[in-house]
Amino acid sequence: MRQTIKYTMLIAVTGLLLSSCVRDTKKIENPAVYNFERDGQSTVSFSGQTTRIGMATELINAMKDFNVSAETMLEMYANETATGGDANPFADASFNESTKSVKSKVAASEDFFTSNTSEAAVIKADIQSWIEAQVSEVFPNQMELAEPGKAGQASDGTSTRYVNAKGLEYNQAINKSLIGALMLDQIVNNYVSTAVLDAGTNIEDNDNGTVVEGKSYTYMEHKWDEAYGYLFGASTDASDPLATLGEDAFLNKYLDRVNADSDFSDIANTIWEAFKLGRAAIVAGDYTVRDEQADIIRKELSKVIAIRAVYYLQTGKSGLPASGTVFHDLSEGYGFIYSLRFTRDSNGSSYFSRSEVDGFIDQLMEGNGFWDVTAETLDSISEAIASKFEFTVAQAAN
Repeated sequence: MRQTIKYTMLIAVTGLLLSSCVRDTKKIENPAVYNFERDGQSTVSFSGQTTRIGMATELINAMKDFNVSAETMLEMYANETATGGDANPFADASFNESTKSVKSKVAASEDFFTSNTSEAAVIKADIQSWIEAQVSEVFPNQMELAEPGKAGQASDGTSTRYVNAKGLEYNQAINKSLIGALMLDQIVNNYVSTAVLDAGTNIEDNDNGTVVEGKSYTYMEHKWDEAYGYLFGASTDASDPLATLGEDAFLNKYLDRVNADSDFSDIANTIWEAFKLGRAAIVAGDYTVRDEQADIIRKELSKVIAIRAVYYLQTGKSGLPASGTVFHDLSEGYGFIYSLRFTRDSNGSSYFSRSEVDGFIDQLMEGNGFWDVTAETLDSISEAIASKFEFTVAQAAN
C-alpha cells in the first residue's frame, strides 16, 4: 500500500512540475510583420528617429557641397538657431520646424553616457570639429592635388575624393561614426535597456495597459519602437523592411551589406525577428523574453559594426599603396572603428574601451596617416577587432 501511495504522489508532483514548466515557458507568437494595435489603432511610433535619420542624411550630403558654410552644417548638426547658423539649413522644411536634432542624441544613452558626460562631450565635439575641418582644411584645396601633409583631391579612377592632409575623408568619418554614436548607441545602450524600459511605473503601466496621455501606446512599447526606428525608420515599409534593406546611409545600409555576405546571411532576419518577438513580449507582459531579445539585438548589431570595420581595413590593405580608393576605404574603416566604442557585450560593457578605440585611430593616423599606413598595421587592428567576436578576419573581409 505504501508503495502505491509513493508512486501516486510521485506522479502528482511530476504533473505539477510539468504544468509549472508549461506556464513558465509559454510561447509568445512572433508576428509576421512589425505591426501592433490597440483598439484598432496602431501603437507603433518612431517619427523622431525617422526625422533624425533624415537630418543626418542632409548633413552628410552637405559635407560634399563646397558652397555650404560651416555655420550651416553646424546648424544641421545641432538645430539650434541661437548658435548663429542658418535658421533653415535643411531642404526638408519639416526638419527646420522640428525641435529634434542629431547632436542631442549623439553619445546620449542612459547606460553609457548619462553618468559619463565628459566623454559624451568629447564625442559630440569630435563630430563638430570634423565639420569645421572640412570647411577650413578641405574646401580651400578643392582644386589642389592631395599629397602627404597637404589636403586636396585624390582620384580613385571613377570618383574624386577630397581628403585632409593625412588622407582622411571627413564626410566618411562623420557618416560612419554617427552609425555608432547615434544609431547604435540609442538602440543598444538606451531604448532596449532595462533602465529605460522599466523606468518609473513602466512595468505596472504596461501590465495594466495604461497608455501615454493622448497616445495609443504604453511608455514601454514606445521605447522599444524608438529603438526599432533607428534601424528601420527610413524604410519604405517599416513593418516589413527586409525586402528593401539598405534604404538609408547608416545602420540599415550596412546591415544590408553584412547580410549580403554568405558568412552572415541570416543576421538581418535574426535582428528583425528579435525586434518583433521582443515587442510581442512587451504586449504579453513577458519581460524575460523581452530582455532575451534585447540581448540578441545588442550582440548582432555590435557584430555589424565590427565586421564592417574589419572589412574596410582589409579592403584598404588590398589597394595599397596609397590612392584615392585606399583613402576612401580607410576613411570608412576609421568611422566604423570610432563606432566600436558604442558596441555592447553580454556583460553590459562596450566591447571596446575609449582607450582601445583611440589606440586604433592613433595607429592609423601616425605620421602621414593613410599615406604611410602599412599592411601590418591594418592586419593587427583587424585581428584585435575580430578577436572580440565569433568571426574571423577572412570572413569579414569578403
